Amino acid sequence: MKLTLFFLTFTFFFFNSMAQKPTGTFKVMAWNILHGANDSKDGKAHAIQIIRGINPDVILMVETYGSGKIIADSLGYNFHLIAPEGTDLDDKNVNLSIISRYPFGERIDTNFPFYLGGREIIIQNQRIRFFSNWFHYLPWENEPEKLGKNAEELLVWERSGAKYEMIQKVLPYIKKYAAETDSVPMILGGDLNTPSHLDWTAKTGKIHNNLVVPWYSTKVLADIGLIDTYRTLNPNSLTHPGITWHTKGENDDHRIDYIFYKSPKLKAVKSESYKVFFEETIKLNGKEILYPSDHGFVVTTFKIK
Repeated sequence: MKLTLFFLTFTFFFFNSMAQKPTGTFKVMAWNILHGANDSKDGKAHAIQIIRGINPDVILMVETYGSGKIIADSLGYNFHLIAPEGTDLDDKNVNLSIISRYPFGERIDTNFPFYLGGREIIIQNQRIRFFSNWFHYLPWENEPEKLGKNAEELLVWERSGAKYEMIQKVLPYIKKYAAETDSVPMILGGDLNTPSHLDWTAKTGKIHNNLVVPWYSTKVLADIGLIDTYRTLNPNSLTHPGITWHTKGENDDHRIDYIFYKSPKLKAVKSESYKVFFEETIKLNGKEILYPSDHGFVVTTFKIK
């Protein structure tokens, strides 16, 4: 009798927990780990702990620099280096990579792998194209609202450096795959090194010298239909600034790391931003972990419709 009661109780709790588990969802993390997480003592081990604590299904990694394969192997994930086919997977000169617990599909190569590249990933029988990207930081100003420029002049300034030139090189690839998202969803994430036009609106004027600036580097993606997951799900940029870059002791805090997507087959249902200063501690699941990067990260949960 006791055994039967135990079995019935176990069965009830097992199926009840299965019913509460989200189905058709997956989690994506975009993180610049800073020089392969090698600038901090045991940085790679701490990066692995952080990723394990977040438990993403896909990681869009920036500044991989030879550490990605070690991190992926430690997690038991698949690893794709965004570099010409045949490149050593521990090549310390390669910037971008993609790590996935799901199997890979076709490669997505570009002529500019330091800035943009991708890989198909098969998630719950759905092909999805994932892209990791990095845009140059120049031109950069900690507080652009204090440059003495109006919005139009700031947009001219924004196009004066390597960032704009880099975007022009990779934009044809982004447009090509964005045009095919009715059949194959697209997710793009990484370090854009730019504030967002969605964070410089009339509602945020009081913190930006009353400037409304449609920053090109993010608006160009919105104009081709890519959705900024964090700001869409956290629309108030005053209460949820989503800061991913802030140097301790400086007024340079900005949201510069992103996850975008486009597809009628996907829906972003939750997005969170994490920021901890370099070599301070982040608390995840009750554990304190030394933070190995100068960038925060973004985590977005998607639902397959």
